[in-house]
Amino acid sequence: METTKQEPIKSRYGAKTTAKQIAKQYDLNGKNVIVTGGYSGVGLEITKALVMAGAKVLVPVRNKQKAQATLKGIPNVEMDTMNLMEPDSIDAFADRFLATGKPLHLLINDAGIMAPPLKRDSRGYESQFSTNHLGHFQLTARLWPALVKANGARVVAVSSRAQRIGGVNFDDPNFMSREYVPMKAYAQSKSANVLFAVELDRIGKEYGVRSFAAHPGLVPTTNLGSSSLERMKPGISRSAAKAAMRITHLLHVSSFINVLKKSKPHHVGDEFKNNQQGAATPVWCALSDELVGKGGVYCEDCNIAKAVQDSTSPFGVLPWATDKEAAKKLWQLSEKLTGAKFEF
Repeated sequence: METTKQEPIKSRYGAKTTAKQIAKQYDLNGKNVIVTGGYSGVGLEITKALVMAGAKVLVPVRNKQKAQATLKGIPNVEMDTMNLMEPDSIDAFADRFLATGKPLHLLINDAGIMAPPLKRDSRGYESQFSTNHLGHFQLTARLWPALVKANGARVVAVSSRAQRIGGVNFDDPNFMSREYVPMKAYAQSKSANVLFAVELDRIGKEYGVRSFAAHPGLVPTTNLGSSSLERMKPGISRSAAKAAMRITHLLHVSSFINVLKKSKPHHVGDEFKNNQQGAATPVWCALSDELVGKGGVYCEDCNIAKAVQDSTSPFGVLPWATDKEAAKKLWQLSEKLTGAKFEF
């Protein structure tokens, strides 16, 4: 099979397309889908769009109370508990799904955190690398038999334009000896998402599994960063912290945008998107007939993004996020750090 070129195609959709506009073109009856983060922000809109098209969606959740509230009334959605920073939790979730014997037609790895203070999981791994990449690596590895069973599955790694800020530091991915900079850690995890899609597609296409990395766009209404409040007790202090966090998050986003928007003229994709528009590119990657026979590419605005050499370009993906050797190296590192291996 030929390698898919990292260059735009003549897509029917664009920056302002919504997830439901894409999903309504497809019949997903009988299809099983897992959407991590599928009960909040962009992930919730992904869930709604796929259910509308007839899919049965399973949403792994950390916050069951919140998930019950946001998913209430949506048909054909089930919940199960899972925490991407807890390896045993991931294994237990995967075991429960595999026990059903169902094929898994779509796996959309959307859950993530952005720029929190330094925090580590039980293994000592930095929280963003642990949640955004390693947890999804382990989950995909454990669900691999169900993906192969689908005879034509797709895996979508939801990334970010933050990949333009920096790649994976293979010498110190968990910030053990270098200064922790929240946005650099976030960028590393998002570049890792792209590299994972590149290598997973290279290996998986032989088994009928194709993989894509998707940038939702600039969506300021997501709940990235909210995990830092979960241990706080309700009340004035929590409310104040939540307000402060929102301001801080917006400052992060504003700073992030200023870094990325260095060139002129203005492009429509530089504008903020709502959650429905943000969900469009991941859904396009999951469903589009325009991507049949393709994979292993980074997509934005419902199209394959162009490869660029520097971050001054308004769009595109940087070389460190799509480098095939770096993708293999990350795969090996991820196996070592998680102990998870794909059963090829």
